[in-house]
Amino acid sequence: MGDSLLLSRLAAAAPQSTIVFCGVSFMAETAKILSPRKTVLIPDLAAGCSLADSITVEQLRDWKAAHPGAIVVSYVNTTAAVKAESDYCCTSGNARAVIEAILRDRQILFLPDMFLGLWLQRVTGRKLTIWLGECHVHAGIRAADVERRHREEPGADLLIHPECGCTSQVIEAAGDQAHILSTEGMVRFAERSKADSFLVATEVGILHRLALKVPGKRFVPVNREAVCQYMKLITLEKVRDSLRDGVHPIEVPADVAASARLALERMIAIA
Repeated sequence: MGDSLLLSRLAAAAPQSTIVFCGVSFMAETAKILSPRKTVLIPDLAAGCSLADSITVEQLRDWKAAHPGAIVVSYVNTTAAVKAESDYCCTSGNARAVIEAILRDRQILFLPDMFLGLWLQRVTGRKLTIWLGECHVHAGIRAADVERRHREEPGADLLIHPECGCTSQVIEAAGDQAHILSTEGMVRFAERSKADSFLVATEVGILHRLALKVPGKRFVPVNREAVCQYMKLITLEKVRDSLRDGVHPIEVPADVAASARLALERMIAIA
């Protein structure tokens, strides 16, 4: 279990010719982009993403036309078609490095997550033009949730994903105990930290991985209802059926895959 780009890169490096991607559709598309000669299967075609669905390729083309000459940076939580219309992709872990690598006199269109975009403005000092999209899970984690848990667990460090909409309030409330981190960053931080208790503000699925990777430490969700129902559509029975019956294959048109791969490669070259 890891972030979507890491999993796609592991899939590309694997010797197997068939990959069953136990994630949502944009993740399987990314795996197919990086492994064009492999068969990539997703166990349930309904496993979508509210954030990826917040912008269509037609909307992006219109947005670009309204801002000629702007550089488009798209989060990996986007469709293959949107990636293909982008200059760079980024993850939550490397987004800052990607933004800082772009010349300061260039306008940047950042999509689709507005909270990640606002956080990037704060940490880079760059003015971004931001698409108003959000992840329904992270948007549902409120500052009040954080404040309540922080009062209940005053000694715990807070690990918060930048897709959450309450990062500025959290920093004010928790100070040095608040750490804005990507999914992978949370795991690395918990492994290195001397703290033994953590409040976690992201999708609750990471709690299992944290417990496995950092045994002996305590991880408490800020909001126990921060559950991605799309991810939970992938079940063991559906994985079995996917392996047995070869369902459901992911296809990305060659021209779309080539353009999307270029945006991903530019990102990798930077970060």
